[in-house]
Amino acid sequence: MDDVVLHAQGVKDVVLHAQGVHKTYANGTRALADAHVAVRAGEFVSLLGPSGCGKSTLLRLFAGLETPSHGHLRWWNSPRLPAGEPGRTMAMVFQEATLMPWADVQHNVELPLTLARVPAAERHARAAEALAAVGLAGFERARPRELSGGMQMRVSIARALATRPDVLLMDEPFGALDEFTRHKLDSDLRTLWARGGLTVVFVTHSIYEAVYLSGRVVVMGARPGRVVADVPVDDAGAPRDEAWRVSAPFLHTCQALSRTLAAASEVAAA
Repeated sequence: MDDVVLHAQGVKDVVLHAQGVHKTYANGTRALADAHVAVRAGEFVSLLGPSGCGKSTLLRLFAGLETPSHGHLRWWNSPRLPAGEPGRTMAMVFQEATLMPWADVQHNVELPLTLARVPAAERHARAAEALAAVGLAGFERARPRELSGGMQMRVSIARALATRPDVLLMDEPFGALDEFTRHKLDSDLRTLWARGGLTVVFVTHSIYEAVYLSGRVVVMGARPGRVVADVPVDDAGAPRDEAWRVSAPFLHTCQALSRTLAAASEVAAA
């Protein structure tokens, strides 16, 4: 997204901005080439594309877990990654729940707060709030092995929410789950976001998931990853429920994204 468009949208509202970002790893793999992505406060944006197109790399760059080979990253219009500044905090949910198997749910959720030396009473309160938000109140003393895959992922999301982030980065968190569980977690995540105050960047290779969740879908082409389209999702104010999943606007947007991905693949193959 160029500077003219950003100015028109209000650059002060842009919380994450990749400007001409390239990423080449030490082994020579070009993960990203001239990627331009801007995310505004309060948006739910999905990064959609085939496996290996650089979606996760871009997310890790936003999280500060990687550095670009070329180009610029900005957080809240600053070239410096914020370190827990009020109103400028981030949390990340990975593809796997990555829970401590020896610890119960309560202590897994409290882990980042413990590391940040948050007082015990506040840790407990935040963990309880986060577990209630993901529907796991009452499971505080359960061990990860006693939970289903979907419940383990809820714990992982609760752990991120307990830090009270302004931006939540999610790297295909539901990709390994069955379709029923995935749909349920998509709906729950959409509800959490709709409460307000949270910006979400969500990586997926599912067209249907991206359209269901997002206000915008950033489509990425095959490696080296680049942005080939930035598609708004217009639900006309309709609730994002099961009926909307089979509505004409939903299916129309899915078809348009499918054509965009197919065209990008043809260009890459050529």
